[in-house]
Amino acid sequence: MKKIKSLIILAAVSLSALVTSCGTLNTEALLAGGSQALQAATLTDAQVQEYVKEYIQYTDKENVVCSDNDPYTKRLKKLTAGITNVDGIPLNFKVYKTNQVNAFACADGSVRVYSGLMDLMSDDEVLGVLGHEIGHVGLKHTRKQFQQALLTTALRYGIYSMGGTVGALSASQLGALGQNLASSSYSRKQESEADDYGYDFLVKNNKNPYLMVMAFEKLQSMESQSGTSNAAKSLFSSHPDTAKRIAAMKARAEKDGYTRP
Repeated sequence: MKKIKSLIILAAVSLSALVTSCGTLNTEALLAGGSQALQAATLTDAQVQEYVKEYIQYTDKENVVCSDNDPYTKRLKKLTAGITNVDGIPLNFKVYKTNQVNAFACADGSVRVYSGLMDLMSDDEVLGVLGHEIGHVGLKHTRKQFQQALLTTALRYGIYSMGGTVGALSASQLGALGQNLASSSYSRKQESEADDYGYDFLVKNNKNPYLMVMAFEKLQSMESQSGTSNAAKSLFSSHPDTAKRIAAMKARAEKDGYTRP
C-alpha cells in the first residue's frame, strides 16, 4: 500500500475539543447519495473524534515514525518542551522519517512533523510552523476539513451511521480519506487566522512570536529555490502571500516589543 501523501493541518486534521455520543458505520451497505451526505454531514463531534483517532493510527502505521532515541525525535521534544495542550486538548508529537517537507496537526492533538522539514529549518523556524499548524486546531479549522474529507469518502464507499458504536474503516477507506485530505486546503482567511492564533499560542507558551516571521522567511526562501520550491508550495499552496505574512507578523511582533531571536 502506498504511503499517504503530505497533509496540510490540519488538521489541521488539527481539531478541537470534541464531545459525546457515537454511531455505527456500516461500510457494506450502499445508500443513495443524498442519504450518504446527510449521514456524514451530521456526525457528532464524538464520532469525528473516533475517526480522527483511527486515521492518525493509520498514518503512523503507514509512515516511518522516528523512535524515541532518534536525533529527530530528541530535537523535536526539546524544542516543544512545555507545549502540552491547546485549549485543553493534550498534544503529542512525532516525526515521520521522509524527505517530504511538511507538518500537520490533528483533532486529537496529534502533531506530526516530517524530517524533511526539520532538515531545512532551524528549531526556531520549525516552532514557528508548528505554531501556525496548532492554530488550525484551536480554531477548529481541521475538524471542518476532516469532516468534509470524510463526507467525500462516504459518498465514494457508501458509508453511513446506524447508531451504537463507531465501526472501523477499512484500509482502503482510510487511504481514500488520506487522499481526500491531501487534496483539500484551507481558505486564505483561515490561514491568516491560524497565523494570528499561532502568534498568540507562542506567546502563551513563553515563546518569542518572532519565530513566525523566521518560519515565513524560510518558506519564502524555499519557494524561490529550485528543488525545494515544489515541496514548499505543496505545504503552503493556499496560504496568503508569504511577503504579506512576513510583514504582518513582523509588524505585530515589533509593536509588542519582540525582537528577532
